[in-house]
Amino acid sequence: MAGTATVRLWQRVDRAEQALCLRINRACHRTNLRRFFVAASRLGDGIAWYALMASLAVAGGASGSTAAAQMAVAGIAGVLLYRLLKTRLVRERPFVSHAGIRLGTVPLDRYSFPSGHTLHAVCFTTLALAHFPALAALLLPFAAAVAASRVVLGLHYPTDVAAGAALGAIMAALTLRFWPG
Repeated sequence: MAGTATVRLWQRVDRAEQALCLRINRACHRTNLRRFFVAASRLGDGIAWYALMASLAVAGGASGSTAAAQMAVAGIAGVLLYRLLKTRLVRERPFVSHAGIRLGTVPLDRYSFPSGHTLHAVCFTTLALAHFPALAALLLPFAAAVAASRVVLGLHYPTDVAAGAALGAIMAALTLRFWPG
């Protein structure tokens, strides 16, 4: 269980981000925007990434197999890292902490910090683009939509998404450094 000092710290940070979260979350009130971001979020649950890994492994030759293996290993490490952080840092989600924030879809777990969806979106996109830069036109907008969906849907604060993006970039960089393709 989180210490009192940790809880107080998150409460101060949450209050500072509340107005921005409320503004961004207004997109949830528009049915078509909510549907778009729910779809991006659900695809970011893993479906799109598993399909990409499989496609690269099957059709991408040796470079595709390496990219898929790097993504799989980094993905497992990412899950372990964000779960460890979430259970230690226990930041409540915006829709829990602020009554004005509308929940756009059901969360996969309880806590907010960091965004695992964003961590994986940035990590997988970076690893795939290291091998197949031509995929940028598809993967960069998708990764951005996944990251944005987390705030729009009331599931994360912007700092959760920023931390997830930073962790994903670090994980990808370490993977490429220690397992060059």
